[in-house]
Amino acid sequence: MPTIDHRPLVFITGASSGIGQALAARFRRAGYRLALVARREAEVRAWAAAQGCSEADCGVYAADVRDLAAIAAAGRACVGAQGVPDVVIANAGISVGIDTAVFEDLEVMRATYETNNLGMAATFHPFIAPMLERRRGTLVGIGSVAGIRGLPGHGAYCSSKAAAISYCEALRGELRPGGVTVVTVVPGYIDTPLTRDNRYSMPFLMQADAFAERAFAAIVAGSSYRVIPWQMGVVAKLMRLLPNGLFDRLLAGRPRKHRQGE
Repeated sequence: MPTIDHRPLVFITGASSGIGQALAARFRRAGYRLALVARREAEVRAWAAAQGCSEADCGVYAADVRDLAAIAAAGRACVGAQGVPDVVIANAGISVGIDTAVFEDLEVMRATYETNNLGMAATFHPFIAPMLERRRGTLVGIGSVAGIRGLPGHGAYCSSKAAAISYCEALRGELRPGGVTVVTVVPGYIDTPLTRDNRYSMPFLMQADAFAERAFAAIVAGSSYRVIPWQMGVVAKLMRLLPNGLFDRLLAGRPRKHRQGE
């Protein structure tokens, strides 16, 4: 009779680098089995091997979250091979500047929404019914402080993260009666491949490992909403309270986010 592995399981998208990889390492240290998803499957497998993960420790699934059928299939494959996760983290995301006057950038906006919004919903989809049946589980959406106010040149990313935050809030209300927790983690500026080419100041910049430590604590505590680091939460709230005229003056001349190809 096969041995049942009772260690908790975490499912993480965008696990090939940055925040996703840092979260995988933190959950592994806490004794979790891993189910890792990325487009770059080889890189995830190389990382898992370097960590000394066995097949029992870590399942790897290749999928692009923009492909709704593929990411849903990856979730079902995880359930079949490893069981229903205790925690699902929809982390995969992209951040590219756009100029609405440039027609080609509309496709960049489409890709941003497909990744950051539809991809998040598709990541959660295969786990909701089994979690509700079990009456236990945690779904984690990774937002951004950029979702709190719009930044010049960053219209696609800011609006996608605003939508992600609102979506998770709506989902939290839907699933709470069934025993499923929804956690919204809102990073400030984290040192990852997504931010290293930014040409504007990034206050309270954090290393990915330090972010993962705080995010892990928020997730296991079942926090409904957590800005990391907390200082960025204060800044974001102050920015939200600023009158539009003052907000616009403060951002006048701020360098724009790099567009695709720049």
